[in-house]
Amino acid sequence: MPRQPQPSTRPARRRSYDQFCAGARALDAVGDRWTLLIVRELLAGPRRYTDLHADLPGVSTDVLASRLKDMEQGGLVTRRKLPPPAAATVYALTARGHGLLPVLTALAEWGAPALAERRPTDAVRAHWFALPLLNALKGAATGVLDVRLDEGEFHIRTGEVPAGEPVYGDGPAADADAGIVLDAELCFALGRGGPTFAEAVGDGRIEVHGDGVLAEELRGR
Repeated sequence: MPRQPQPSTRPARRRSYDQFCAGARALDAVGDRWTLLIVRELLAGPRRYTDLHADLPGVSTDVLASRLKDMEQGGLVTRRKLPPPAAATVYALTARGHGLLPVLTALAEWGAPALAERRPTDAVRAHWFALPLLNALKGAATGVLDVRLDEGEFHIRTGEVPAGEPVYGDGPAADADAGIVLDAELCFALGRGGPTFAEAVGDGRIEVHGDGVLAEELRGR
């Protein structure tokens, strides 16, 4: 288990494009390598440093600690200690950090065509498929949806999600309103506007389970 480096007493070095432009200011905050992927992980809710490191294969402990410190100073992330018996330090998105959800969803849609073939060196986590599905299910009824792929299981929250609340999580949810089974290729195709969800359900490429409002809506989308 990786050990979190001790925070430096020196102020984090902040770089800037020094341009009076909203896009440049945004990139000042999130343009560094790994920053948006840390946001992706924290959209699942508060997480320990060791959990973040495990789900960001390839990042060094020093870089992860540095990015988290920058994100704290930039108002994207807050750090707090959980009460006993957990007594663990976790990182969580602020409201401003959570506001990056549509940015990441749009990036996932834009990048989906580049995922035609998985490279031998590519790491994969089941919950990384949450963003394409969230994009495909815009406007769905509010609920919790279990998703099963060959790569694993996760759940997402559809419809209106209160600001700051987790939008997905690992594994099946105890309170799921519906469940779907599909493959990763179709998941990305849905996210980039390929077949509609209803078309994929109709031709059997998506199995929908459950009998509540969300399940019935997904069958008829």
